[in-house]
Amino acid sequence: MLLTGGLKSLLPHVLRRIIRYNRLSISNTSGMAEGYKQANVVILHKSLADDFEKFCHANDGPLPLLYRSQPGDWKCPSLSDDSDIRTDCLQYRRYEHGTCTGSLKSLKEYSEQLKDMVTFYLGCSFSFEKAVQSAGIPIRNVEQKCNVSMYKTAVPCYSVSAFRCNLVVTMRPIPESKLEAALLATAGLKEAHGAPIHMGDPGLLGIQDLSKPDYGDPVQLHPGDIPVFWACGVTGIEAVINCRAPLAFTHSPGCMFITDLKNDNVRSLRGVPQVHCISQDPLHFSILSAEAAQKIKTLETLIGIDPGARGIIHLQRQDELLKACLAISHAQSVLVTTGFPTHFTYEPPEENDGPPGALAIAAILQALEKEVAIVTDQRAMDLNKKIIEEAVQLGILKKPVPLLSYQRESADSALMFLCENGNPGRPRFDHLIAIERAGMAADGNYYNARKVNIKHLVDPIDELFLAAQTIPGVKTTGVGDGGNELGMGKVKEAVKKHIKNGDVIACDVEADFTIIAGVSNWGGYAIACALYILRTCQVHDRYLRRAVGFPQLSKKMVWLSALPSVSKEEKLLKTLVKHGVRSGKTASLEMEVDGLPFYNTHSLMIEKLL
Repeated sequence: MLLTGGLKSLLPHVLRRIIRYNRLSISNTSGMAEGYKQANVVILHKSLADDFEKFCHANDGPLPLLYRSQPGDWKCPSLSDDSDIRTDCLQYRRYEHGTCTGSLKSLKEYSEQLKDMVTFYLGCSFSFEKAVQSAGIPIRNVEQKCNVSMYKTAVPCYSVSAFRCNLVVTMRPIPESKLEAALLATAGLKEAHGAPIHMGDPGLLGIQDLSKPDYGDPVQLHPGDIPVFWACGVTGIEAVINCRAPLAFTHSPGCMFITDLKNDNVRSLRGVPQVHCISQDPLHFSILSAEAAQKIKTLETLIGIDPGARGIIHLQRQDELLKACLAISHAQSVLVTTGFPTHFTYEPPEENDGPPGALAIAAILQALEKEVAIVTDQRAMDLNKKIIEEAVQLGILKKPVPLLSYQRESADSALMFLCENGNPGRPRFDHLIAIERAGMAADGNYYNARKVNIKHLVDPIDELFLAAQTIPGVKTTGVGDGGNELGMGKVKEAVKKHIKNGDVIACDVEADFTIIAGVSNWGGYAIACALYILRTCQVHDRYLRRAVGFPQLSKKMVWLSALPSVSKEEKLLKTLVKHGVRSGKTASLEMEVDGLPFYNTHSLMIEKLL
């Protein structure tokens, strides 16, 4: 029997011959024939072959199809010269009516049945191991001389006829400093599953315990390692199980077919992909292309001008818009709040900075088919209801946004509001956004920019943001232009130091992400544009859908039509004026926001962002 030493440098045809004659004392092919493609194998009756091929094309992350044989053809000439699929895998599995009924070293005794069966050769992540190692990244399972860990997830694949199952993934521990290198090393290798589909907490994929893989061996993480997950061809085995075919064969997980093809047909990438941490609890990284990241940085720069000369440059933190929008992009249900009753001597006391930005965010979230609701002050419910109804009539929203109010009735009111039955494990929302919302100062009061206490007009919505900090997986974003808005607690020291009256008015409540804009509405417009950029970024879109199903680019025009426009924002501002909602700085009922004219200031900003 041959031992594993030196197998990584043997040529594929030599390895296949050794395997064929059963002369290997190994349990998997990880690390063998470095630089050559390995393949998962699924063998089905010819009557199922067309549907399985469609299933592969619909889920090409886990099931990149390298070759489909003719019925009864045991060779694969485009992958190897002298192979025989009956003998050239280390081990096979037999499935009957969805049940594994045996492990086999050879399929020769089934030669008669195989005459009516079709073999599918599917890409394998073992193929990218050499590229990962060449980037200076350790392959922990090879180091630990064991099979890679494979897990069933809660992520459904795109179903085709009888083929339906959840995604299976491999996990490789990657040092945090090497995440971007691992992404870059694998993203172009589409026939070996391409880029990772998740980096971070396994629970976000529905994996409960990394020490108990469904296939393969447990692999130990080193200190500083992050679990990184790639789509896996064992998904095909799950599909075979669920289709309950009378007879089917697969490779045994980890025991791949080794091809003669070198792993050098790397698909070109549109820009270097980037990795960003968007959450520490649970740990979660997201990815996007460099091109998309640069566009979002440009949006952040555009909205960062200071037309009111307030000194907001001292509050700005780099890449907050990018990180906030990555987190929002992953969210399913978003709660938005706005409302700053700065004009306490008028009715209504609201200013017109905030609602347009909030509705711009709500509009893109609706277009992206996310759940969205707005929470505001009880006393302002009727006003906001009218504004939302007119926004639907104007075509800004495709349907009314649910309108909520929050009152503190007990110590756990905020938790009960945010979670089903107050259970932090079942949050109703996974992202909260405050835009130009009055924020609580350190003394428990709420102040406008002129240092006037307006607490009697403000409901304690801050408590929702404070409670969100205790709920794993719920992130928060604050958008402001002066430092007294909800969420600005993250920059409160800079507010106290650089903003007029900052020592009194500074909001004390933090958000995870703090977006500073010259006018808060601009921050809302920028969030809408950034979410559009992310959803049309192929790198990010694939990561969002876990490399199963199809890109949703057919909906691009729907997303585009949901973005703010000069025409829509002009009509909305006229609606606010009609309802007596005034400019923040001047209390004017003219076409202005924060004392700045709509035409040639706000209209120009909208055009620049678009």
